[in-house]
Amino acid sequence: MTVNTVFSVNGPVVKVRDTSDFAMMEMVYVGADHLMGEVIGVNAEETTIQVYEVTTGMKPGEPVIGTGAPVSAVLGPGIISNIFDGIERPLKKIEELSGAYISPGSNIESLDTEKKWDVTLKVSVGDEVQGGAIFAVCPETPLIEHRCMIPPNMSGEVVFAAENGEYTINDVICRIKSPDGTEHELTMCQKWPIKQSRPFDMRLPVDRPLITGQRVIDTILPIAKGGTAAVPGGFGTGKTMTQHQLAKWCDADIIVYIGCGERGNEMTQVLEEFSGLIDPKTNRPLTDRTVLIANTSNMPVAAREASIYTGITIAEYYRDMGYHIAIMADSTSRWAEALREISGRLEEMPAEEGFPAYLPSRLSEFYERAGYVENLNGTEGSVSIIGAVSPQGSDFSEPVTQNTKRFVRCFWALDKALAYARHYPAINWNNSYSEYTDDLSEYYYKNVDKDFLPYRQRISSLLIEENKLMEIVKLIGADVLPDDQKLVIETARVIRVGFLQQNAYHKDDTYVPLDKQFKMMKAILKLYDECRSAVEKSVPINRIISTGIFEKVIKMKYDIPNDKPELFRRLEVEIEQTVKKVVKACTEEGR
Repeated sequence: MTVNTVFSVNGPVVKVRDTSDFAMMEMVYVGADHLMGEVIGVNAEETTIQVYEVTTGMKPGEPVIGTGAPVSAVLGPGIISNIFDGIERPLKKIEELSGAYISPGSNIESLDTEKKWDVTLKVSVGDEVQGGAIFAVCPETPLIEHRCMIPPNMSGEVVFAAENGEYTINDVICRIKSPDGTEHELTMCQKWPIKQSRPFDMRLPVDRPLITGQRVIDTILPIAKGGTAAVPGGFGTGKTMTQHQLAKWCDADIIVYIGCGERGNEMTQVLEEFSGLIDPKTNRPLTDRTVLIANTSNMPVAAREASIYTGITIAEYYRDMGYHIAIMADSTSRWAEALREISGRLEEMPAEEGFPAYLPSRLSEFYERAGYVENLNGTEGSVSIIGAVSPQGSDFSEPVTQNTKRFVRCFWALDKALAYARHYPAINWNNSYSEYTDDLSEYYYKNVDKDFLPYRQRISSLLIEENKLMEIVKLIGADVLPDDQKLVIETARVIRVGFLQQNAYHKDDTYVPLDKQFKMMKAILKLYDECRSAVEKSVPINRIISTGIFEKVIKMKYDIPNDKPELFRRLEVEIEQTVKKVVKACTEEGR
């Protein structure tokens, strides 16, 4: 038997000459250290492989061994609370074996094969089962029940079901006989190709919001469960912090955080913070419902590309169980840079700014795997993707940001000026948009208030009007504006500081329920309407401002606790009475 050997090495790109033994997208082991790689090009003369590990020291003539299977993720109990690298190797286990650095060819099992799980079987001998059916469950963490499913491409009659008890992930706990008479042994884990989306029964409309507790998102720029959002921003604008806040507070069941090409110290901070965070909904560690994929900027560049696909495959697996998943991808720009580097080594024709011509299709493949679906087993689940983008110099016209805009329906543009002014989240409401508002209108109407969207529209209009007026103010100053326009600017300041800006360290402001968000909008618009009515009666706006009522409305986010919404009625009465007093005083002076 001919042994295939390395012909040339160019960074992560390895070529093998004169062989037809390998198939496109096949996983292979390269070199004496058995480095993991994937076939990315095949022709009559040579096979091209991208290696997911460091190829330093590799020489021509070293062996290349095929596996006959694509690069796949191992899916089973033990994923949640774990920290993986881009090709699903457990970093904690690697640290125990080889210290701070990953040894070449560290072929470690993705999941613990010795740990025993308390398994409850859900099928009996004689049952007919289809792909996706849940045949066993076990408590993976105190928050998440792991539901073992029949592989999607399998169906048949149960001919063996183990007793309830403790089993490892490789123990056979069920056997089914397919219609052609073949028997299949089922364990608690399965493998799935990371670049192939998992099947589902049907895609459902995205008609309910992913509630984050962040007012600028939930009210002004909402994202739906099963939706996609991009968070572009330059260095220091708070992309990572925004994603941390969303991971902690959004109403997804499971968080998959992909640190793709981020700085090592920043990734360390993420890992330490997530380990110490308490899930506010359950008072359990947040890691009980979190999967972390850490692929820092000094790790192999090809594994950076794989990390995105590994993360989305894990998310789809838990979606198939009936969970709602939120993926935080930080950042897709580093992933695109990995594509560019590999493309350059392959000597492909570069497109804009050196990125490969297939960048848009790769981004599309990733974001299209989001969605709200009905699973093969009849449950409903969703995958929502929130991808950070890091344009150099905050230039939103660069290719990754522009192509991402084509495939997401929510765009939260972070602003350096807002970040430097300590306005967080630093999402610029003028440069951002959400296309989900109309899809979510029925949800707001039924679950919050029929006036939620009309109030949101009025708030947005006031911000747009202020933006136009500030252009005039920059030229000629604010003093020359009539009182009705001064009122718009002052009300917009209340919206910006009192509503859009949030304090992550304040117990009542770090997370705000939708009902309170609506009542805050109502109070702001009550202030605006009362003041506008007074200005129409020739009352100077400065007289109303001097009462301090505008500052009182700004402070409502701190003064009114989340569990006491009835206090908003008291604030509205105070607004009404304060403005009436000023109108009465001005009327008496006019006499």
